[in-house]
Amino acid sequence: MTVSQQIPVATLGVPRIGRRRELKFALESYWSGKSCGAELLTMAKALRAASWEEQHDRGVSKIPSNDFSLYDHVLDTAAMVGAVPSRYAWNGGEVPLDTYFAMARGGQAQTEHCGCARHQHADGHSLTAMEMTKWFDTNYHYIVPELEDNQTFTLSSTKPIDHFLEAKALGIHTRPVILGPVTFLKLAKSRAEGFNTIALLPRLLPVYEELLRTLKLAGADWLQIDEPALVLDLNPNERAAFEFAYGQLSTVAPELKIMLATYFGPLGDNLETAISLPIAGLHLDLVRAPEQLETVGRLAPKDLVLSLGLIDGRNVWRANLTAILDRIKPVVAGWPLARVEIAPSCSMLHVPIDLRMETALDADLRSWLAFAAQKTDELVILARALSQGRGAVADELKASADAAAARATSSKIHDPLVEGRTAGINGAMKQRTSAFAERSRVQARALGLPRFPTTTIGSFPQTAEVRKARAAHGRGQLSYVDYETFLKKETEAAIRWQEEIGLDVLVHGEFERNDMVQYFAEQLSGFAFTEHAWVQSYGSRYVRPPIIFGDVSRPNPMTVRWWEFAQSLTQKPVKGMLTGPVTILNWSFVRDDLSRAEVCRQIALAIRDEVTDLEKSGAKMIQIDEAAFREGLPLRKCGRQFYLDWAVECFRLASTGVQDATQIHTHMCYSEFNEIIGVIAELDADVISIETSRSAMELLDAFTSSKYPNEIGPGVYDIHSPRVPEVAEISALLSLARERLSDAQLWVNPDCGLKTRNWEEVRPSLVNMVTAARALRERMQA
Repeated sequence: MTVSQQIPVATLGVPRIGRRRELKFALESYWSGKSCGAELLTMAKALRAASWEEQHDRGVSKIPSNDFSLYDHVLDTAAMVGAVPSRYAWNGGEVPLDTYFAMARGGQAQTEHCGCARHQHADGHSLTAMEMTKWFDTNYHYIVPELEDNQTFTLSSTKPIDHFLEAKALGIHTRPVILGPVTFLKLAKSRAEGFNTIALLPRLLPVYEELLRTLKLAGADWLQIDEPALVLDLNPNERAAFEFAYGQLSTVAPELKIMLATYFGPLGDNLETAISLPIAGLHLDLVRAPEQLETVGRLAPKDLVLSLGLIDGRNVWRANLTAILDRIKPVVAGWPLARVEIAPSCSMLHVPIDLRMETALDADLRSWLAFAAQKTDELVILARALSQGRGAVADELKASADAAAARATSSKIHDPLVEGRTAGINGAMKQRTSAFAERSRVQARALGLPRFPTTTIGSFPQTAEVRKARAAHGRGQLSYVDYETFLKKETEAAIRWQEEIGLDVLVHGEFERNDMVQYFAEQLSGFAFTEHAWVQSYGSRYVRPPIIFGDVSRPNPMTVRWWEFAQSLTQKPVKGMLTGPVTILNWSFVRDDLSRAEVCRQIALAIRDEVTDLEKSGAKMIQIDEAAFREGLPLRKCGRQFYLDWAVECFRLASTGVQDATQIHTHMCYSEFNEIIGVIAELDADVISIETSRSAMELLDAFTSSKYPNEIGPGVYDIHSPRVPEVAEISALLSLARERLSDAQLWVNPDCGLKTRNWEEVRPSLVNMVTAARALRERMQA
């Protein structure tokens, strides 16, 4: 095969954030009024150019454009098709930047800075943000499109075309990426009861058709359309929607070839639909579902280009390239190589950018890892091996196989004591002594809380001063003693302020913690940490997931000392604050040589040790956050029960080693609970707090219909929006909650931790929350 016949390499999508988190800092500068929109857009353009050029230099031949977003690609699509809710007072045309951000984050009254007018509602009132939830089973959050039953659509953003032309001006021919129309509609929601958003497809398609025609005129020859909904359980109407949509789109610009991208699982019973569509190419996730390659290879039309998702786009482990080649060889051997592309399993949005930045990692561990840049190199090696023969990349294949062998036999991975302890788990370790009805009576007597008790989820603002002190301590510029003194001062101030405003149950504020998972992982064996391996969670919120490389245990208590200090400052109860085993698992990069269930059991035993130590120290309430519990739920119903069984087991294993008088809380955010409400009851937490503010308490309907028996704190304050909710707004949400819950069940709290907010927002918001709860108590007593 000649060089011109080299199998193409596609990346599908790459991280947007910049090697040094340039996008985060530019966004936050703009939001704070320190810079203008022009400066933000100039920086974003530079990030895109650097990304395209790097991919080109590494040998990628199908370079994506329009995978970049200032906030979220689903929000980009809503803006592109003119799906802007009426409260944002959009009058058509290009969606303004501040309208876009108001949809994502909400907003307050109008301000002006640097000559840039800020967006406001027509009547000057503050704006609520659109709902946010998890992107399939990842930790990436997307903005949920809001559609009316009489929704109209119009092409209101030329971003896909602009980015294609931007790359073209640099001499780089890209393959634009857009979110497919069926997945967009399936992810959307409507306020109209019983309305199926898929019914809007005939109205939406003309906008897509206009976009395809314009892209073709701009010079595009291929278009990647992402339709991950094809890996879900679909009904006949939804399958028919795919047939209708692509039947229409295929006739608009026939010369513009469509690569239909599916990922996060197998096509399964949607395979026949997918391969029957009039498309030029089909991308398959062969990491999550390697078994589908043989079936697709046998059934797909021979003129269909198969994009083989061979490298994991969601985890950080280096691939065994020889093993991959051996696995796909029988299928690829019967397929024209001109009809094959090599790609990651999905967009590499979900992995860090470049391993070369991690100079402090253990050398052995580093040799086992691959981030986006290294995964791109792996794709190129696989393409060369298939195009030119394995001899052309013999050294690279040997290095890959050697790394895999070294990892499998390393003594750093296995701990016989941990393995023995998990083998000894029994049923008694997963049950509370008494049922909730009895425990709640014991807890009510012990705690003496008022009706509608107020609390927060755990963290308080990580101010610039807090971050500066942590960084100075990390660099050795602030001594251990001085850092401890600083943290104690911040903690005491938080306790005193909570007492002052009248919160009923206090938290210590978590000023000593960097991240709700990383803080614990740093104190557990079997975890490794990075310095620059950031991935996007939502907007400008990035995280550095720990890497679970070996068996997990807890060498020493992790939170007891800080809880004891905080509790010594007040007579009110202070919650012990822990992250649950399922969330630690789901928000980490997990070893792939052991089942996730077994890894989670190891973490659960470590958290159990911490829970019992907190109780021995006097903690009356212990919150075990499981924000990511639903995140790990398999996308297909057939695989869910197994996951739910071991996830519940692990939470109970972590939480049930306490006495009846100890109240166990948990917190879950941005989850759809309808499908797992029975499982949430099986967790048997005494109190669960959940996000409900953006959904106007709709998420409580699942708890109501199932007659959920335990206590619930529905979020009445949206902490992901930079606005202060008024007392009347919180009171209205409480009224909606009371329509769904009994008064004896109801707690009052924000919908999530307050780490990412600033005190100027937090103080008045929590004062308003306490005021609303007190007013409700007074009305009840009148």
